[in-house]
Amino acid sequence: MKQDTKDRIIETGAGIIHHKGYHHTGIQEVLSAAGVPKGSFYFYFKNKEDFGLHVIDYFDHFILQMLKPVMEDDSLSALGKIEGILDHFIDLFKNMDYQCGCPIGNLSQEMGDLNEAFGKKLSESVEKVAKIYQGLLDQARSDRELTVDMDTAEMAEFIVTSWQGALIKMKINKSIKPLVLHKRYVFNMLTPNGAYKKEKNDGVNA
Repeated sequence: MKQDTKDRIIETGAGIIHHKGYHHTGIQEVLSAAGVPKGSFYFYFKNKEDFGLHVIDYFDHFILQMLKPVMEDDSLSALGKIEGILDHFIDLFKNMDYQCGCPIGNLSQEMGDLNEAFGKKLSESVEKVAKIYQGLLDQARSDRELTVDMDTAEMAEFIVTSWQGALIKMKINKSIKPLVLHKRYVFNMLTPNGAYKKEKNDGVNA
């Protein structure tokens, strides 16, 4: 029961932080939304920072779980899985009306350089996603699907960092176009021989 209550506080708080940010989220607001008594917070968390670190873990796990269906789809090639991941999130943010963005990216902008513990945990979370992309790129090269000579670690880092920039543009423009362009140009670099066709999936004019 205690763990259920703690998990409910974290999940509820994560939803509020995703929409409002860490600094604009109050402890009492989270407890009220979770239906938990006011005095319970400090039974489960040392302070708001400790709570925030648990929320990062929640976001980290949630994102990795979202990737599992694509990663475990044996019908997809390695590059097909990269495309599947990007398509999944493009559809997700389109359905969310271009709001909120990536919770890890949002917290990185808000807290990454202000709190050492936050920065370390956020960096580890981003690195996990980069490692997933690198593993897929290495597999694509091993399968001769990736014919371009490139540093796969650097390319994976580029995919992750440029995606976060595209998310910022998506939110301020209220448009999915930055995410679609991100995917298009990533695949133009991965398949310069034309294996990736723009008209196949995006419909965004250059």
